[in-house]
Amino acid sequence: MMITPKKDPMGAAIADFHRLGKAARLRVFSPDFDEDEIPVATLFRSFEEMPTLEQQALQMARGRILDVGAGAGCHSLCLQEMGQTVTAIDISPLAVETMTARGVHDARQQDFWSVEERYDTILMLMNGIGIVGSLNELPHFFHHLQQLLADGGQLLLDSSDICYLFEDEEGIIELPGGTYYGELEYQMQYKSIKGDAFPWLYIDFETLADSATTHGFTAELIQMGDHYDYLARIVKQGK
Repeated sequence: MMITPKKDPMGAAIADFHRLGKAARLRVFSPDFDEDEIPVATLFRSFEEMPTLEQQALQMARGRILDVGAGAGCHSLCLQEMGQTVTAIDISPLAVETMTARGVHDARQQDFWSVEERYDTILMLMNGIGIVGSLNELPHFFHHLQQLLADGGQLLLDSSDICYLFEDEEGIIELPGGTYYGELEYQMQYKSIKGDAFPWLYIDFETLADSATTHGFTAELIQMGDHYDYLARIVKQGK
């Protein structure tokens, strides 16, 4: 799925912040939660400003690297400074323009699902695995990953187990029935620019690892974050 500038609230916010050093509110709506917002400045953070999980992922990246959902390019720029070769992709045309202006050498407006080249490391940071959308799409995702990763290649991702959202005052977590609790829907707005609603997946590590194993990968929990978040490494087995 590609988007145009008229439907690109995050890209518009990124472009404004790059040009002006500030941005208006990037609002986030969901039928399941109250209105929230994304602090646009965090999309421009330096290595020192990144959470430990992201720092570790960048330090583990090797070979030919694909940065999925690269946004303003903060991860790709760090990798370039480390001497790494990285391709940054995003469906936002304004984000790609900004990445290029900021010095990302290979920034492309491209959907993850349309990528055909092979990579040694794929990065899906800031919960980039969310683009999978639902548990039902995991087989499709892992099939595509088989085509993209070189033998022994790795996917580095962070996500969150959002079970804590269903914790009561006594500390008891009671998950809702029906669909998987990490399957959400979001919509973003920046000034008058409103994007289309889209599905988003937060996945707990055990569910992720089970699916990875089923589809011929190994999954390793690298590190837990401060609040139900984690960094995982998914490795494609060599022939």
